[in-house]
Amino acid sequence: MERRRSPVKPLDLVIVAAAVLATALGAVSALGAEGTPRVIVSDGESEWIYPLDEDRSLPVEGPLGVTLVLIEGGRVHVHESPCGNQTCVAAGEIERPGQWVACLPNKVFVRVDGAGEDAATPDAGSW
Repeated sequence: MERRRSPVKPLDLVIVAAAVLATALGAVSALGAEGTPRVIVSDGESEWIYPLDEDRSLPVEGPLGVTLVLIEGGRVHVHESPCGNQTCVAAGEIERPGQWVACLPNKVFVRVDGAGEDAATPDAGSW
């Protein structure tokens, strides 16, 4: 009688376990394991992270000049910008993870990141 060998080798199990672990860690990271919302400001080359619950004024230098981002009372907004259309200023305040505002002409991007019950969820406009 011929003995059959299992097609699964011990190293295969190690590789599968490592892949499952990497997937789980990536999912936790992508979903925002951190509970405190934070503000992430980018100028296209650099990125700065600030707590949403600490008021501060953030002048961000862009190709057109300075865009002033304000964090106040747990909300963040673009207060003034040198762009012509001022869409970023008119966008108003954001406060929930997943929300963002951008000054495209000046290459400034502001978003709220973190986990929480009130995280921004897809709406009809997202589909």
